[in-house]
Amino acid sequence: MPNLKVFDMSGKEAGEIELSDVIFGIKPHTGVMHMAVVNYLANRRQGTQSALTRAEVRGGGRKPWRQKGTGRARHGSTRSPIWTHGGVTFAPKPRDYSYRLNKKVKRLALKSALSSKAADNDIIVLDSIAAEEYKTKTIIKMLSSLGADKKALIVLKDADDKIIKSSSNIPGVSTICASSLNVYDILNHDKLIAAKDAIARIEEVFA
Repeated sequence: MPNLKVFDMSGKEAGEIELSDVIFGIKPHTGVMHMAVVNYLANRRQGTQSALTRAEVRGGGRKPWRQKGTGRARHGSTRSPIWTHGGVTFAPKPRDYSYRLNKKVKRLALKSALSSKAADNDIIVLDSIAAEEYKTKTIIKMLSSLGADKKALIVLKDADDKIIKSSSNIPGVSTICASSLNVYDILNHDKLIAAKDAIARIEEVFA
C-alpha cells in the first residue's frame, strides 16, 4: 500500500498515512480516464445554439423573378441558403449533449486518476484543513508552504464555507467535497490537497 507523509497547514510533518491499494495503487487505465473526461465535458455543454432554417426566416414568400426568359438562374425564394439573408443549411438547434457512462467505468476512471496522482507524488495529505475566518491569505500561505502554488484541488470531507470562499478567488485553485470527486478536476490540477478525513471518505465511498 502507498504510504504518504501527513503535514499540517504550515507545511510541517505531522505523521504518516497508509492509502488503500484498491483506490490509490492500481495501474492507471488511460483509455477509461479519457472516456470519463469526454463524458464530463459533454455533460457540461449547454446545447443552446440555434439558427434559422429557410422555413423559419421571415419573408421570401414571393418568387424573386419569373422562371424563364430573364437569363438568370431560376429561384423560388430569397430566403434560400445560397442567398444573403437566407436561412442556414442544416441549422443547429438546441439539443442535449449529455450521456451516461457505465458505473463500473466511472469508478475505474476515478481510481485510475487517483492512482496516477499518487504514483506521481502529486497528492498532499494534511491532518486537517480549517480556517477561523474568511481569509484568502490563509489559503495562499498554506499552498505556499506545501509547494502547491500552481493549480491545486483542495478536497474536503464536507463543504466548509470559509475554506471554499477563501480560496474561490485564487487563480487555479478549486475546492471540492470528497464524495463529488471527478476525473476531470483531478487531472486538471497539478496537486491534490486532501485532509485525512477526506481521504477516509474517498476510501469509504469509492472502495
